Amino acid sequence: MPMRTVAVGSASGLHARPAALFVAAAAAQPVRVTIRVGDKRPVPANSMLSVLSLGAKRGTEVVIEAEGEGADTALDALADLLARDLDAEEQADA
Repeated sequence: MPMRTVAVGSASGLHARPAALFVAAAAAQPVRVTIRVGDKRPVPANSMLSVLSLGAKRGTEVVIEAEGEGADTALDALADLLARDLDAEEQADA
């Protein structure tokens, strides 16, 4: 199963707006995506409550996994999103 390990780049971690953006992007993928921290149980990446329950802060390494046709493309896009500081991008847009 394809996977990517990425450090969370947002200043607030996977909380509030960054988590909502990630969940929406994961839900838009043509494959089922899971996310986990360390050796913990993976959770659905398209579930806001599940993603928030990870408690991922800035710099936390998360593992995202997907299976099926388009998994690599989906994971590349999601890994890129997670690595960015979405909080800083929001401030720059304001």
